[in-house]
Amino acid sequence: MNATAILKASGNRRDGAGIPRPAGWHRRDHRGAAVGIGLWVFIGVATSLFTLFLWAYVMRMDSADWSPIAMPWQLWLSTALLMAGSVALQVASAAARDQRWDRARILLLAGGGFALAFLGAQLWAWQALMASRVMPTGNPAGSFFFLLTALHGFHVAGGLVAWILTAWRIRDSLAGSAAPSDPVRIAWRIKLCARYWHFLLAVWVVLFATLGWLTPEVVRLICGTN
Repeated sequence: MNATAILKASGNRRDGAGIPRPAGWHRRDHRGAAVGIGLWVFIGVATSLFTLFLWAYVMRMDSADWSPIAMPWQLWLSTALLMAGSVALQVASAAARDQRWDRARILLLAGGGFALAFLGAQLWAWQALMASRVMPTGNPAGSFFFLLTALHGFHVAGGLVAWILTAWRIRDSLAGSAAPSDPVRIAWRIKLCARYWHFLLAVWVVLFATLGWLTPEVVRLICGTN
């Protein structure tokens, strides 16, 4: 009996790295398909919401009371932190898929830690703007900045709730053992966290680019109203 037959008899599979996976890995993974689709629906709705706000931002730029604001340097720091969190969760997902649970747990915690630091950097940027007398009211450019960054921060905070639940589940599931009792479900949860973090990063890059470099002159040039 060759090695392939032995694996089939035992009900185990191996991934591309030659690491055995528990029986029913693919079958049980399909149980989370509905939640995965739900996340895609939520991402679609959130994308539409951000698109509408950005469109309102572009339309408002043509008003006479619009005064551009300088982006605080803390936004570059927050961008790097969110990017690091997205990468950490992606690698954590890969580690969980390969059943490297110690590595997956560390990277999962790191991903959430970077997201928390991102929110801290955003608050720091708000303080820097307020110190420069850029307030949420008065200048519409400042109002939109606080509105859009707060809306994005709210979505990051919501992601952190899911991250806390996932981190708690993997901690409780391991409970001193080398692997969790339900590795498929844990790996699936980490994968969904990584997917949502990639979405948050993509939205933030668009927001940052729009807030920092889109000017009324550029809008008029694009729209052909010059």
